Amino acid sequence: MKLLFAIKRLSSAVGGAERVLCSICSELAARGHDVTIVTFDQPGGQPFYPLDARVRRIDLGIGDSARTARLGETLRRIFALRRVVMDENPQVATGFMHSMFVLLAFSLAGTRIPVIGSEHIVPEHYRTRPLQYASLIAASFFLAKLTVLSESIRGRYPLPVRRKMVVMPNPVAAENGKADTAVARSRHVLLNVARLDPQKDHATLLHAFAHVAPSFPDWDLTIIGDGSLRQELESLMHELDLDGRVHMPGVTNDIDSEYQHADAFVIASRYEAFGLVTAEAMSRGLPVVGFADCPGTNELIQNGNTGLLASANPDRSLSLACELERLMSDPELRRRLGEAGRSAIGRDYSIRHVCGLWESLLESTCADF
Repeated sequence: MKLLFAIKRLSSAVGGAERVLCSICSELAARGHDVTIVTFDQPGGQPFYPLDARVRRIDLGIGDSARTARLGETLRRIFALRRVVMDENPQVATGFMHSMFVLLAFSLAGTRIPVIGSEHIVPEHYRTRPLQYASLIAASFFLAKLTVLSESIRGRYPLPVRRKMVVMPNPVAAENGKADTAVARSRHVLLNVARLDPQKDHATLLHAFAHVAPSFPDWDLTIIGDGSLRQELESLMHELDLDGRVHMPGVTNDIDSEYQHADAFVIASRYEAFGLVTAEAMSRGLPVVGFADCPGTNELIQNGNTGLLASANPDRSLSLACELERLMSDPELRRRLGEAGRSAIGRDYSIRHVCGLWESLLESTCADF
C-alpha cells in the first residue's frame, strides 16, 4: 500500500507518540509498503528515534513546530497539507496526535483520501482545553477511523466519536534485551522515565523515596527526563535530604542502557494514555510499581502478578513507599514479577503483533472508503 503518516514534529521530539510512529513506519516499510511521513519541521532535521531509511520524509517547515501555531500558521498548514497529500495521493493518510489529525481531517475534507486519526492521550487532557476538545469532535466527522490506546479510553468519549474509534495499543520493543537484574551490584537502581511535569507527579515519587531511602542505603533513584518542573523538583530533592541518592541526568538517547542497569521501575503518574515507558520496563524484565488509580498504568500491571499497584488513599506518597519497600526488600519477588511482566508484554505488545493490527486497519479503511 502507499501510505502517508503525518505528525507535527519529529526532529528533537522525544515523546512516546513520536517513538511509536517511527517504529510503526519502519516496520511497515520493512514489510514492503511505500511509507512517507509529513511534518511541520524545518527541512534537514533528524528524528530523535531510529527510522528506517526506506521511509521518506517531507518537512513542510511552516512555523516553529515546537510551539502552538497562530491562526495564520494554522491556515497555512492546512492548505500545505492538502497540497502535499493530494500530490502524494496515498491510499490512506494517518495523522498522529490531536495537533496533526485535526488539521489533516479538515485539509482532506471532500477528497477521496480516507483519513485515520491516532490519539495518544486520555480525554481528561481536554478538561482544561475546551477548544481542543471541540476541534476533535468536529474533526471526527471527517475521519474514517480514530485509534485510541485502550477500551477504557474509548468508553470515555461521546457515542458519535466512539463509533469511529478503534483500540490500537502501542508497540513495545521487547526484543531489545533483558535487564541485568540478577547481577550482584554494590548499588541498586530504582528507575523512573518521564517528563518533569505535573501529570507525572514526581513530587509524590520523591516523598515516597525519602520514606524508604534510610532503610535501603544501597538503593538510588534515577529520574530520566526533563521539563518545566526541573528546578522545583531539584529544590524538593535538597529539602528531603536526597542529594547523592537521587540522580536527574535529563533526557538520554540511550534509554536501553538505563533499563539494562536498573533493578526496578517506578511510575507515579496521575494518568497515562498507555504507559509506554512502563511497558518498555516490563519488556526488559524489570519489576514495576505504579498507582492503582492511574489509567494506562493499571491496565498494564496486574497487581501482584506482573507488578505492584499502590493505593492512592489516604496518602499517595506513603502508599507508594510501602510498595517500594516491599519490592526493594525481596529479590525473589522482583525476579518473579519481572519475568511475568516480560512474558505479558512480549505476548500482547510486540512490534510484529501491533504492526499487523495497523496493516489490517489500513487495508480495511482503504477497502471501505
